Amino acid sequence: MKKQRQQFADTMHALGQQDGDLTVLVGDISHGILQEFASACPGRYYNVGICEPTIVNMAAGLSKVGLVPVIHTIAPFITERSYEQIKLDFGYQKLPVNIISVGSAFDYSQLGCSHHCYSDVSLFMHLKDSSVFMPGNAEEFDSLFRANYRNGRINYFRLSEQNHDVEVPKAKLELGEAVVVREGSDITVAVVGPMLQNVLTAVKTVVDGGIDAEVLYFPTIKPFDGVGLSRSVAKTKRLLTVEELSSHGGLYHSALGHCVGIAGLGCAQLAIFDFVRDYGTHDELLEKAGLSDRHIVEAMLSLMRD
Repeated sequence: MKKQRQQFADTMHALGQQDGDLTVLVGDISHGILQEFASACPGRYYNVGICEPTIVNMAAGLSKVGLVPVIHTIAPFITERSYEQIKLDFGYQKLPVNIISVGSAFDYSQLGCSHHCYSDVSLFMHLKDSSVFMPGNAEEFDSLFRANYRNGRINYFRLSEQNHDVEVPKAKLELGEAVVVREGSDITVAVVGPMLQNVLTAVKTVVDGGIDAEVLYFPTIKPFDGVGLSRSVAKTKRLLTVEELSSHGGLYHSALGHCVGIAGLGCAQLAIFDFVRDYGTHDELLEKAGLSDRHIVEAMLSLMRD
């Protein structure tokens, strides 16, 4: 299965030859896979180095003169380190940009907690004119980027080294639309990003035990499909959200705002509640954070008992 980062490079190469305004700025990563774009689109590829706030500032200048900037580097450095510059240069000035990160949550687990990132989505939620995309595989990124990169907004695409293998038809990959991956009547499990794979593994276990789980998948978390979420939860009366994100300002908080007034609702959240300081594999850090397949099963069973 193609990596999302490779698909990013392939999409830039294809679109760059069609759209003379598309300009890519990187923070000293992905040079090898972006060489085709650099060769095909001379003067529109810049390695600014490990100077992330500077990349943001340069991209704002490009946006101001009508170009379509794409910023690409590792998640904590372009989001957390550079958030003030994003807020000032794009939020205050109402300029469009495409920010494409890699290394979401625990993808760089072997490099330690300086490379972890789980507050990025929460930060972008504060920007009024932002859209937040969480593709779960390469095909989803390609479809979502092509459809939205010129939408005049602050677009944040959160890429992961992980992929799910669920084929979501392109017709269902609409901005702000949830995808019903599995219909059910007992509990709604809402999920973002590649964690869909973990959720489906866990759901199989509980379904085999007689629990009919509905799975809602959100390739975009902002705008949020509150109508689809509330429709499902009104039926099941139970909601579990699963997100490889901070417990603040992500999927759970978006979902709760659309559940007001649903009588008898039981809710639970699986997310990252504290700093994870450990080294290890991606799966080991998911276990540490309480996001493994086992934790998802336990959370569903607990909600069903309540």
